[in-house]
Amino acid sequence: MASMNITLPAMGEGVIEATITKWLVAEGANVSEDDPIVEVATDKVDSEIPAPSSGTLTKILAKEGSIPKVGEVLAVIDNQAVASPEKDEKVLKEVERVKETTAAMKQEKAEVQTAETDLKSRTPSGKFITPLVRSIASREGVSYDELDKIKGSGMDGRITKDDITSYLEDRNNRSKSASKAVEPETEPQKTPVPETEPQKRPAPEVEPDRKVPGTEPQRQPVPEIKPPQKDIPEIKPQTGDEVVPMDRIRRLIAEHMVMSKRTSPHVTSFIDADVTKIVLWREANKEKFLAREGQKLTLTPFFVYVAAKALYEIPMVNISVDGTNIIKRKNINIGMATALPDGNLIVPVIKNANEKSLTGLAKAVNDLANRARINKLKPDEISDGTFTITNYGSYNNLAGTPIINQPQCAILGTGAVRKTPVVIESETGDMIGIRHIMILSLSYDHRAIDGALAAQFLQKVKSLLENYQPDLT
Repeated sequence: MASMNITLPAMGEGVIEATITKWLVAEGANVSEDDPIVEVATDKVDSEIPAPSSGTLTKILAKEGSIPKVGEVLAVIDNQAVASPEKDEKVLKEVERVKETTAAMKQEKAEVQTAETDLKSRTPSGKFITPLVRSIASREGVSYDELDKIKGSGMDGRITKDDITSYLEDRNNRSKSASKAVEPETEPQKTPVPETEPQKRPAPEVEPDRKVPGTEPQRQPVPEIKPPQKDIPEIKPQTGDEVVPMDRIRRLIAEHMVMSKRTSPHVTSFIDADVTKIVLWREANKEKFLAREGQKLTLTPFFVYVAAKALYEIPMVNISVDGTNIIKRKNINIGMATALPDGNLIVPVIKNANEKSLTGLAKAVNDLANRARINKLKPDEISDGTFTITNYGSYNNLAGTPIINQPQCAILGTGAVRKTPVVIESETGDMIGIRHIMILSLSYDHRAIDGALAAQFLQKVKSLLENYQPDLT
C-alpha cells in the first residue's frame, strides 16, 4: 500500500498561506482521484483542493481553522491500487519536491515567528507587510520608513520577498560605493595649517551675541523626526452591547479599504443620466432574451458595456499609479462588486470587457455573480482588474462615494433608477415629463486624475447611456 501526501498547492502570486475552512471528507473515507476533499480560503479566493489519487484518507494533519503555508502537508492518502513505474517515479519526484518546499517553509516559519512579536503588520503609510517580509526586515535592520519606499510587486502593491531582497542588494551596493568615495576626503585634513597666519591677524571685534564665522564646528543638519503614530484608543463595550468578531474575509476587506484611503487622495464626482430608453427596451425584450439565450437580462451588462466603451475612448482613466509613474492599461478588465450571502464582498473581473457584446456581457455577469455566491470562483477570475463598478441601485440607494479598489485609480457607482419628473426640451418648448433617472458617482485617485478628466469621463458614460440603441443581434 503506497502513501501519498496532500500538500497545500500554490494559490496565486503573493499567497504564502491559506485557512482550512472545511474538510469535505472524514478520516477513513474512500476518495476518487480529482474529488474535492477540502475547502481552503486565501486573501484572494476560496477554493477546493482535489484528491491527487484514489485511495483512503487515512490521516488529516491540518485541522479546520488552521493556517498552513504553501507546501505543507494537509493529509495523507493510502493508495490501494498497484502503482505503475511511471506513477512511482512521479510520486517520488512529488515527495522530493514537497520535502524541499517543507524544509524551506519551516525555516521561513521560524523567521516569521521571531519577527512577528517585534514588528507591526503595516508601515506608517498603511502599506501591508507580510510576516516573511517582516522577518527579513527585522534581521537586516530595515526600518519602517525604508519599507515605505520599497515598491511592492505583489497584489495591491504588497512587498514580496524578491522586492525586499532586491532592496537590500541595492542598499549594500550603495553603502560600498559611499565608503569608497569617502576615503580620499580624509587626506586633505592631514595638510598642516601655517601657525604664523592666525598670529599676525588681529581678532575682529564682534558683538557679544554674534559668533565669528568659522569659530564653531560645522554640524550636519538634523534629520526631521516624525512623531510616532498614536494608537487607536481602546473601545470598551457598554452594558448590553454585543461583540461580534470580524471573520477572515471582513478583516481583509477592512485592511484593503484602509490601505486604499491612505494610498489615494479620493475625490468623488456625480452626474445624473436619463436611462428611459434602456429601461423600456429591457422591459420589452427581457423575456425574448431569456428564451433565446437562457440568461436573465439585468441593467448591469449595460453599465459594463458603456463603462468599457468610455474607458476605451478615455484611456487615462484606465490606469494605475506606480510611484511617480502612470501605467496606462492596455486591457480593459472591469470588476463588478458582488455581495455574498454572508454579508461580505468580492469583485469578480470581466476580462477584455470592451471586446464583448451585450449578450456576451450578460452571460459573463450572470456566470461570475452566481459562482461568486457559492465560492466557486478561480483565483484568476478576481485578479488583474483595471476598473470597478459597484451597484447601489440594487438596494434602492440613490448614490454613494465608493472606495477605489487598489491598484486601480477609479471606481464607478450606479444608483437606483427612479421615475422622476424632469424638464424635457423640445422644438416647441419645454415641458415636464416622467423619466427614468439614475445618479452616477465616480471616485478617482487625484494623484493622476483631475476633476476635468473625471467630469469628461462621467459625461461620456451619461451620453452613452442616454443614446445607446440596444440590439439583440
